[in-house]
Amino acid sequence: MTAYLNALGVICALGRDKQEVARHLFAGDCSGMRHEAGWVPERELPVAAVRGDLAPIPPQMAAHKSRNNQLLLEAALQIRDDIDAAIQAYGRERIGVVLGTSTSGIDEASQGLAHYIRNQQFPDDYDYRQQELGAPATFLADWLQLSGPTYVISTACTSSARALMSAKRLLDLGLCDAVLCGGVDSLCKLTLNGFSSLEAVSGERCNPFSANRNGINIGEAAVLFVMSRQRGDGPAIALLGAGASSDAHHISAPEPSGRGALQAMQQALDRARLQAEQISYLNLHGTATQHNDAMESLAVATLFPQGVACSSTKPMTGHTLGAAGALEAAFCWLSLSADNPDHALPPHVWDGQADPDLPALKWVTASERLASIAPRYLMSNSFAFGGNNVSLIIGDAP
Repeated sequence: MTAYLNALGVICALGRDKQEVARHLFAGDCSGMRHEAGWVPERELPVAAVRGDLAPIPPQMAAHKSRNNQLLLEAALQIRDDIDAAIQAYGRERIGVVLGTSTSGIDEASQGLAHYIRNQQFPDDYDYRQQELGAPATFLADWLQLSGPTYVISTACTSSARALMSAKRLLDLGLCDAVLCGGVDSLCKLTLNGFSSLEAVSGERCNPFSANRNGINIGEAAVLFVMSRQRGDGPAIALLGAGASSDAHHISAPEPSGRGALQAMQQALDRARLQAEQISYLNLHGTATQHNDAMESLAVATLFPQGVACSSTKPMTGHTLGAAGALEAAFCWLSLSADNPDHALPPHVWDGQADPDLPALKWVTASERLASIAPRYLMSNSFAFGGNNVSLIIGDAP
């Protein structure tokens, strides 16, 4: 059954709506990545933050107030007309909400706990529900008064890619007629200090697949699709296939040969009934850590021996953790949409110094163009702690 991605709301360091994001994405614009102090003690780090004020949480929903939910609200407001049309067509009980996150409202919780330690009481605006992992989906469903299946998936950096897979499953099972799906994660000290303690955070803009790569940058984003079995008024773009695997090699390091990543990509192809050579573009997980890039290079070179146009977009957005899978699926969606009249692809931004120990990949340059004639098939990879791997295929719907 076709899972149409009928509308897209997106906010990240590249911009605050899909047109602005597309314009900066295809230009290879990294200006949203800026050095900031205050996140990690005695370090100034590049972070990819959303700048400016965010939409306020409605007063009657004060218990849901968090930066994470504000980012999600921004994405939802962009496609409110599409959401309302789905509600009108299917009814509130037939629309689900499936999101991915890893931070939820943990930053507000951390501030609340710090206040408690100092003052022996929580601040007036603290509510424990802010920090629950299910909070984003609950907030969105309550705001829209939806009563379909509502939940959050939290599998680290594959969370929102798995949310898209799960949304499609709800449609396939006939449990929903439409699903609001995607992901959201906000910058917070907990994640930045955690990755810094792992010595995984770079002090400069990340440099994926370079011989000089030395770690990740962290970003924030919210992405929301309206997925349904019926095509909407926009472009006929769909989630055509998805694959997942778990190599369970190590709590934080990927399996070195790329076996699990390869399995997820092949499974996505099989479910989409496609061959590797039919993929026009691959958005790599591409975190710029030593282990991820080595593993992913091996897997991609194995699956695509003739090469495939590919890039990592993380120098532009940072690694948005639980939102990354949906954000990079959104980049594939934008590549296929009317917001990309030049048929550009996201360029690979790096220093051009190839790692001689890795297989050579075919990097997207600024002059690269996607075919203008359908069908076109794009793949996006997401890999997470614990050996959790997901690959999605976004393409022109039949």
